[in-house]
This record gives sequence, structure tokens and C-alpha cells, in this order.
Amino acid sequence: MLSPRAAAPAAPPQEIPNRRAIISKAKLMEELDALVEEHGTGDKVRPHVIACLRGALTRGRAEVRARFEQGGSGEECVRQNCYLADRLIRTLAAFTLTHIFPSANPTLGEQFDIVATGGYGRGELAPFSDIDLLFLLPYKRTPRVEQVVEYMLYVLWDLGLKVGHAVRSVDDCIRQSKADVTIRTAILESRYLWGPRKLFQELKKRFDKEVVSGSGQEFVEAKLAERDSRHQKLGDSRYVLEPNLKDGKGGLRDLQTLFWIGKYLYRADEADELVGKNVLLPEEAQRFAKAQNFLWTARCHLHYLTGRMEDRLTFDVQSEIGARMGYTDHAGTKGVERFMKHYFLVAKDVGDLTRIFCAALEAESKRPPKFNILRLAALTRRKDIDGFVLDGERLNVRDDKQFREHPIDMIRLFHVAQLNDLDIHPNALRSITRSLTALGPKVRNDPEANRLFLEMLTGPKDPELALRRMNEAGVLARFVPDFGRVVAQMQYDMYHVFTVDEHTLFAIGILHKIEQGELADELPLSSEVIHKVVSRRALYVAVLLHDIAKGRGGDHSVLGARVAEKLCPRLGLTAEETETVAWLVRWHLAMSQVAFKRDLEDEKTARDFVALVQSPERLRLLLVLTVADIRAVGPQRWNNWKATLLRELYNRSEEIMSGGLSVAGRERRIQAAQAALREELADFEPAETDTHLTLGYPAYWLSFDTDTLGRHARLIRSAERDQRPLTVETRVDRGRAITEVTIYATDHHGLFSRLAGALAASGADIVDAKIFTMTNGMALDVFSVQDAAVGGAFEGGDKLAKLSVTIERVLAGQLKPLQELANRRSPMTSRTRVFHVPPRVLIDNAASTTHTVIEVNGRDRPGLLYDVTRALSNLSLQISSAKIATYGEKAIDVFYVKDVFGLKVTHDSKLAQIRERLLHALADPAGEPPLQAPVPAVRRSRPVDAAD
Repeated sequence: MLSPRAAAPAAPPQEIPNRRAIISKAKLMEELDALVEEHGTGDKVRPHVIACLRGALTRGRAEVRARFEQGGSGEECVRQNCYLADRLIRTLAAFTLTHIFPSANPTLGEQFDIVATGGYGRGELAPFSDIDLLFLLPYKRTPRVEQVVEYMLYVLWDLGLKVGHAVRSVDDCIRQSKADVTIRTAILESRYLWGPRKLFQELKKRFDKEVVSGSGQEFVEAKLAERDSRHQKLGDSRYVLEPNLKDGKGGLRDLQTLFWIGKYLYRADEADELVGKNVLLPEEAQRFAKAQNFLWTARCHLHYLTGRMEDRLTFDVQSEIGARMGYTDHAGTKGVERFMKHYFLVAKDVGDLTRIFCAALEAESKRPPKFNILRLAALTRRKDIDGFVLDGERLNVRDDKQFREHPIDMIRLFHVAQLNDLDIHPNALRSITRSLTALGPKVRNDPEANRLFLEMLTGPKDPELALRRMNEAGVLARFVPDFGRVVAQMQYDMYHVFTVDEHTLFAIGILHKIEQGELADELPLSSEVIHKVVSRRALYVAVLLHDIAKGRGGDHSVLGARVAEKLCPRLGLTAEETETVAWLVRWHLAMSQVAFKRDLEDEKTARDFVALVQSPERLRLLLVLTVADIRAVGPQRWNNWKATLLRELYNRSEEIMSGGLSVAGRERRIQAAQAALREELADFEPAETDTHLTLGYPAYWLSFDTDTLGRHARLIRSAERDQRPLTVETRVDRGRAITEVTIYATDHHGLFSRLAGALAASGADIVDAKIFTMTNGMALDVFSVQDAAVGGAFEGGDKLAKLSVTIERVLAGQLKPLQELANRRSPMTSRTRVFHVPPRVLIDNAASTTHTVIEVNGRDRPGLLYDVTRALSNLSLQISSAKIATYGEKAIDVFYVKDVFGLKVTHDSKLAQIRERLLHALADPAGEPPLQAPVPAVRRSRPVDAAD
């Protein structure tokens, strides 16, 4: 049974050095007594009491903070804050009962205890966390008790403390604990603060007997369900960009769940006590303590840095907290990335501990089997499965020495589990943890071990689950040390959602789903192409290795290819497969870069890409790898627009490889597109259709599907009939999460820039643009836009109406986009401001036979595209086409331009002028200057990077 004495303060005074420097209860009480002597006990003394207590609180907090910032730990900080609150509340209680509502001989009904609950009850109080108090009564409230409680609470609130409170009798606490797990948990971790103590002792005694006894399984199930629900709300991954230190997966709340269960079932107040109960091993208890201290230290820094109760480790605080905790830039890795990697490793440790602990508890209770009972019975009768035993539903080791004596079994365990669709027993996972050091070079170079690993990765069963289990257990990092280097490796930007290892495992899972046909509706081309792939094993290995060299300070594609050349033979791949994997890793970004940054209607784009890829097999492999990679980056990173561009590049490349895409072939495609449009325009007179087909240049007919061409035809016919100089049509495409804005207007120099300004001034964010000049001198520009404020399609009757009016006013000269944007442009939030994106201008005269290709990179902001295109227009450049893309905080826009004579820009002085103007346009108006660098000579053979 829980001893009442176990409820002693969690921060014993002897653990805190020079505690009187934080707060002296005796001195504080003397000051309060003096105030009573001077001002009496009426209303006049109250403001003086508050000022006195506030001074003590301020001095105490300053002392605790100073100790922490001089190198103290998070654990020390939360205990010292708790000590400060304890002494303050006890002093206030004594003062209130002695001077404000004195009673020489209080009745039994007027006696009460004050109890700390929640985190405060555990003796853990972060700098700006809430203080939870329970005023414990013998039975119903009395007027005097209500007066005392009300006086104390108002004083505490006036001090600026966030105090949560409950006023209950012992009977109330017992009854409500039985009905509500949250209240039960609060009573479980309650701690005596002030009072006669008898009521608190009665509560603990009755709580243990009437609530805890016999309800262990129910409590465990409730806390695990609560944990799962909390994880789901926060993304169900510990590897998120801006983790929640308290409630996120792998955070403090997960450790507290372990504490609650341990206390409830084993009467343990500390993790060390669970060692004596044979629940945790000594090294696991040590990991618990280290993880808890790291998380508390980061959380205390977070509170002090933000000046409020805050648990989310957002971008704007990560760098500063990392620096405060001693993480510096090292070996090509930013200090903030090293800090976040340590955080993710700690979160992984927390996950390991709670998983092992909670799985051990679950294993003790009877649970329904997850699969067919007949198959389970058949397996159970076998007892021994490939060197392991079946313990209930889970695969277990024969004995604790198995992995030490046979390290290869650490690989075989996951292979057998995958092959038989079995869970792994927590005892086996714990045994792996104790034996990981045995997994060394001998096992890594063992042909059998590599065969087992390759089968798990490339076999018919889901490889993601098997590899995720291996990663969680630490086996994957030991078996493939290069992979171990990217475990918990974050990328400090707003585009990548997961750590490198988590992203890689997601990509492998997506690849498997593509092959199984589970994503056929979403990814039809990849789902078809993958079954034509010959080098299937190479594809799976390439996905595993595509990001394996990130964080090494160089081009991860080049470095990753070298890793592949060394690792693939070890895994058992042939020389041909090794070459394929190395090539795929080296060029795994090539297809997306070409599709998203180059004009696919320019024949040279496809031919240059084919020259790189060379074979249909590599084309198929690269397509599937690219799709899996992008889709695994994070939610909403994959969309129909990207799918369309990749499909177009694939089809055009395939045509070239099969001897197509000649002039005649292109003509046939144009004729086919026009023939399909004729059928679509059944409501047109034949002469009208003939006239319309003379309006578009060849590139136009190959840029849209038949439905879109039909909408354009009707829009143009209507505009020409009414002789309108400007027509704006909007269409919301929720499937692609964009709004398509089609503008038919009289063409003139700078039109694209003005339209970009009008859209930006309307609050629209341009994600794609297609620009066409028709044979009749009119411009047909199609913009894909999203809502700049909330993302997603730009929709709503008032917004779309305003957009059309704004475009009309801008083109009429009634509204200046530059002025409008200056008026509405607000400074970026600190979350975005923390990212530095060096402005870059790359000029490429080799990517196209007819155009100069200009790529600009910079920090995304409202109106950036307008600023850039305005600069191009002022340089007398004609923009023929544009590729607009945003990757988190980074904008990457590509323009195909010609000079006033319709030729490429080749003169060095003009190229230098273009760079200078564009770097100025990219400069952050909020104050970040453009990166200044020497201007290199133009090289025609490859792009020029003005920032380098």
C-alpha cells in the first residue's frame, strides 16, 4: 500500500543548495507580520501583502533563472521553482489563517489540507507553468473555509500566477476518481503542502484501498488510450519539424505516462524504483533520467525565452535554445540541426522506454489476437520458429544470451517476424538493446545477414514496417552505419516535414504501396510503370539510399552515390544493379528539377534530359523514385500539378527514346489535339472553329487538355464578340487545391508583371503560370493561384470578385501594385524570419535553343513574383514562359526570356545588369540585404550562380 509519508515534498530542501537565496519563509513571515502591525488586518493591508509577496516571488524567480542560465539543469530548475511556490503558498496560508481569518479553536469542519496536484504535485514546475491546488475538506464547505480559499486564490492570481484549483471533500475525491481517470491521475500524483495532514493521509489511504486496488488493468488501458489519442492530435510522429516538448510523441507526457503507470501498479515514485521491481533495467532507468532532464532543460529555456508558458519548439526559438544548450556549428552541420537531432534521439529513447514498458504491461493482460486464430494455433504448435519461440502472439528469444552468442539473429528476428506477420515480444526488443554492441563488422559482412536484410527490403511483404521496427530498435543504424548517420537528422527549413530517416522509411512504404496497386487512383502512371521495371531490387535499394549522405556538408547526391557503390556489393547486388543504384542516387533529383524548373514545350529540355537518362529502364526507375520521394516529404507536398509535369516529361522522354518527337511527330500531336477540340466544340459553327484554330501557336495546343482548350475557346469567342479588351475567368479546382485564373487581354510589354502584381495585391499566391501570345496579338495567360493567407484554393465569391476588379484596375492604371503591396505587406513572422535564404540568380544560355533561361531563388513573400517580373520588364526582356514554385520558405522561379529583338541575351554587360537588378528585386524589404558577391564571367556551358 502507498505510504502516506511517500507524499513528502518532491524537492527536499537538502537537495537545493542555498535555498534561502531563493526564498526564506521565516523572513517573509516576519515582513508580513510587520505589515499587519503597521496597517492592521483590514482591506488596507492587502495591497501591501501582495507587494511583499510579489517582491519575494520576483526575487526567487530571478535567483532560479540565474542559476539555470549559469549552467543549471532543467531538473534542478523545475524543482527550485517548485520549492519557491511551496514556500510562498505555505506562507500565504499561514498568514491568512493567522491574521486575516484567525480562529483560536477551529472546528473539525473548518480544518482543511492544501494539496499540490498535476505536475506541481510531482514536484515539477516549469517557469511559467500552472499551479494546481486541491483544497481538501472533511465534508461540506463552511463559510470560513470558503473565505480562506477565496482570499488565498485572489492573492495568488493578483501575483500573476496561473492557479487551477478544486475544493473537494475526501468523499468527493474518491467518488470522482472512480468515475474520471483525469481526476484519478491528479490524486495519484498529489503531494501534501499545508494543513493538519490528517485529511491528506485519509485520502491517500482510501484512494489506495477503494480506487487503486484491483483497477490496474483498467487504468493502464485508459492511460494508453489517452496517450494514443494525444499522439493522433499532434500528428502521431515524434519526427515533426516543430515538436511539442510536453504533449508530442516522445515528449515529457510520455515519460509521465510511464511514471503514472509505474506508481499505480508498482507503488514506485521514481524511475529508479522500477528497477527494483524488475520493470526497467538500470541502463533503461538511466536513459529515462537523461531524457527527462534534457526535455526539462529545453522546456525551461523555451519558457524563459518566450516569457510565457510555451511547449512548442517552433522554428524561431530552435536556434537560440540550441545555442543556450551549447550546440554549435560543426562539420558542415548547423548547431540548430545538431540540437534538434539530439532532441529527436531523446524522443526516440522516450519512445523506446514507453514502448517496452507499456508493451510489457500489455503482454501481461489477455488481448484479442490480431490475426486468424487457426493460423496462430498452427504456429503455436510449432513452438520454435526459425530459431525463435512464439510467446503468445509475439516472437521471443530462446534465452537472454541468444543475441550475444548469435548476433546475426538480431537481423533474423525481424526477417522471421515479417515473413510470418508476427509482433515482436518486448523481451526480445530489450534483449536487442542489451546486445547491440555485438552487431559489428562481422555481422555486417556476413553474406547471410545481408541476404536476410535484402529480402526484407525487396521481398513481397511490407518493407516499411520491418525496417521501422529495426530502426526503432537501433539495429538498422548498427547494420548500415551510413544510415545511422541520418537517424534523427532534421533539415532546418519549412519544406521538409520529417527527419531524413523517417522520410526514407515513408518513401519505402509508398514504393511498396505503388507496387501493390494501392495508390493506382492517385498515382496511375507510376502504378503502371513499376510493373515494367526490370531492376526491381535496385529500385528499392535506391530509395533506401537516396538521402543517405545528407548532413555531410557536400552534395548529398554525389556523396550518396559513393556510399551506394560501396554498400550495394555488400548487400549482395550484382555489378549491374550496383551501377543502377549509384546512378539513381546520383540523379534522384534530376527529373523533378527538369519537370518543375524547365519549359517542357522546349524540345531541347526533353532531349537534354534523355541524354542524361539514356534508357527506358532508367526513365521508369527514376519516375517511380521521384514520385515516392516527393510524396514522402510531407502532407500536401504532392499535388496534381506536380503529377502533370512529371507525366508530361516522362511521356515526351519516352517518345524521344522510341524515335518520336520529331517535327512530324509534334505536328501529329498538335493535329490530334485540334481534332479532339473540334469534337469538344460541337456548339461552334465550323467557320468559328477554323478561325479559332488559327489563333494558337504550336506550343499552346500541347499545353492543355481538351476540356481546358474548350473553355479557352468559349472565353475567346465571347470576348471577341463583345470586343472586350479584358476578360477574366476563374475556376476553382479543389482536387489540385488551386484556383485557375485565365486572363485574355490585349498584349503589351510588362503585362505579365502587372498581372502578377494584381494577383498579389488581391491576396493570391501564384504557384504556376502559362503565358501565351496569340496570333491576333492578344495574350492568353493562365495562372494557378492559392490563398496566400490560409493556403488551398483561392475561393469565395467576394475574393474572386475583388480579384477580377483588382486586375481590371491595375491594367487600367487606376491601381499601382507596388504601392498597394507596400501598404498591405506586413513583416514576416519570427517563425519565417529565422530562415536565411540567400538570393541567387542563375543564367543559363545552354538549356534552350531559343531562350535565355533565368532562375531566381529567394525568400518567399507576398509580391515577390511581381518584384522580379517588374525588374525583367524594366530590362526590356520578353517573358515567354515561367515556372513558379515554392518550397517552404524558399521561392524558386524560372523564366524563359528573349531580348527586344526576340533573341537570347548574350552580351556580358547586359547579363551583369540582369543579375544586379534581380538581386535587388530579391532583397527582403523587411531588412535582409541581398547577398553581395563578385560577378563571375558568363559560362555558356552551364548555369551561372550569381550568389556563388
